[in-house]
Amino acid sequence: MPEQDDLNYPVFLKPPDISVYLDGNIGVDYVHQFDSGKPGPHVMLSAVVHGNELCGAIALDDLLKNKVRPLQGKLTLVFMNVAAFLSFDPKNPTFSRFIDEDFNRLWTKDVLEGNRDSVELRRAREVYPIVDTVDFLLDIHSMQTTTLPLIVAGPLAKGREFARQFGITEMVVSDSGHKAGRRMRDYEGFANPQSQKNALLIECGQHWEVSSSELAITAAWRFLILLEVISEETAAPHLHVKSAVKQKFVEVSDPYTIKTDSFHFVEKYVGLEVISSSGSIIGYDGDIPVKTPYDNCVLIMPSRRQFPGDTAVRFGKFLAKSGK
Repeated sequence: MPEQDDLNYPVFLKPPDISVYLDGNIGVDYVHQFDSGKPGPHVMLSAVVHGNELCGAIALDDLLKNKVRPLQGKLTLVFMNVAAFLSFDPKNPTFSRFIDEDFNRLWTKDVLEGNRDSVELRRAREVYPIVDTVDFLLDIHSMQTTTLPLIVAGPLAKGREFARQFGITEMVVSDSGHKAGRRMRDYEGFANPQSQKNALLIECGQHWEVSSSELAITAAWRFLILLEVISEETAAPHLHVKSAVKQKFVEVSDPYTIKTDSFHFVEKYVGLEVISSSGSIIGYDGDIPVKTPYDNCVLIMPSRRQFPGDTAVRFGKFLAKSGK
């Protein structure tokens, strides 16, 4: 389903021509993997999990055009929901988020190896055996509204620490995902506290603003520096955005999942608003008032996709500076 775009953001970005990357080099379309031949982690960067989020494709295009190669371990670059991305139309920019279902709600083995069928599931089934081998993932996204970029670090301490080390955005959100299905960021070992695997999802800003592409490119190169996949000298020309001096960590207590087909917010929230009093009404789900669960409640990514089963908003509270 399309986003309900009542904010009418202009499209300043042009999707790159990714047809040149159709023929992947490991037997899967739009998947490019480079092996250093030396010991080290398998690092993956993914883009266009949602087809209307252009910045990740721009970042991967930048890496590939500049012939990035790992100094150690393996590097894999994946354009994920290609069918949705190729359907992008700047005249109707919200309609290409997905074809049949949200690609980022499919990431359990039960779903991936089950009997359901969709355009997104077919693609996920092509790429998940590759994701199974990944040690560190950066999944590049963007947001519906103009608000501060943020890192989604998952619910575990290891994710928050990874976000602290990465350090590129001021805001870090620690959450358990969505009731509608599991994200790739939370797939298998990434969400296992006993596993050394780790993953981050970066929301680079509003979908079609130039700043989102600048941050996506910078984040991609900085992620590779952090994991010593490339040298700082190699990455330097591609670092367009300074890292945050300080970070704020927000822990999400619960997402609010829409129950009716007549949900609406009482204001046009764009995200990261802090509602001072517990019990404040921020919206209505049919006749049911939706209230903040505690004082100084942070609204995380209020959505314009207001359909039953979707996440309307996530409620968060600030953690200690370390995020631990």
